[in-house]
Amino acid sequence: MISAMKKILITGVSGLIGGLLARHLQQRGGYDITALNRSAVDGFRCVRADIADLEAIKPAFQGQETVVHMSAFLGGREWEENLSANIIGVYNVYEASRLAGVKRVVFASSGAAIGGFSLVPPYDAIATGRYEELPEAFVKITHQQVRPLGLYGAAKVWGEALGRHYSDTYGLSVLCVRIGSVLPDDRPDNPHRFSYYLSHRDSLQVLDRCIEAPDDLLYDIFMAASDNRWCYYDLEHTREVLGYVAQDSAEAFR
Repeated sequence: MISAMKKILITGVSGLIGGLLARHLQQRGGYDITALNRSAVDGFRCVRADIADLEAIKPAFQGQETVVHMSAFLGGREWEENLSANIIGVYNVYEASRLAGVKRVVFASSGAAIGGFSLVPPYDAIATGRYEELPEAFVKITHQQVRPLGLYGAAKVWGEALGRHYSDTYGLSVLCVRIGSVLPDDRPDNPHRFSYYLSHRDSLQVLDRCIEAPDDLLYDIFMAASDNRWCYYDLEHTREVLGYVAQDSAEAFR
C-alpha cells in the first residue's frame, strides 16, 4: 500500500531557507509541496500572493496539512515593512491555516527574539569576539526567555505569542524555531555570527524534525544553532524534544 504524500505549503520559497527546504523535501520525496510567494518559483506549484492580503492567500492553504512559514521582512528598524510582513502577514498565515483546517504551522522565528542579550555582559563579549573577558562558565539563553533586538525581533516575539494563542484557542499545532545565522555561502562572516551560526544542513534538520514531530506536540519554541564553541543559545530543549543534534560548527571556519 502506497502512503499518501504529505501536503506542505511553504511561504517564502524565493528566500534562502525557504528555497533550501523546498528543494530538500522535493529531493527526499514523500511531500506534495506548494509555494506561496509573491513571485513565481521554478520547479514548484506556486500561488502568487502577498501574505499581507488575507483573501489573496486563502486558496493556497486549502487541503494543506502543514504550513512552514518562512516569508518575512528581514530589516530591523523599518516599521511599515515589519508591520506588513511580520505582523499582519503572520496573523494572516495563522488565520488562513485555521480557516483551512491545517494541522501544523512551523513558524520561522529568529534569534533576534533574544538578540538584545548580545548588548549586555557576558554576551556582548561573545558578540564582539572578546573571549578572554568571559567567565569560565556562563548561563545560556533558553527558549523561555525574550529580549528582542529591533522591531524585527519584537515582531518575531509577536509571531511566537500569536502562535500560542492559536494553539490554545483553536488546537493548531504551532512550532516556533528561533533560527540562528544562516548565510548564502554557509559560513559565518563576523564574530557575532560565529556564536549563533546555523549551517544549511543543521537548519534543514531542525525544520525536518518540526515537520515530522508528533501530532500531540501542540506548541513549543526551539533555539536553533550549530555546535559552535561560543554559542550562547541553550540547545538542550531542542535536543530533548525534537532529537536535534547539530552536525556542523562555526569553528571549522576559524
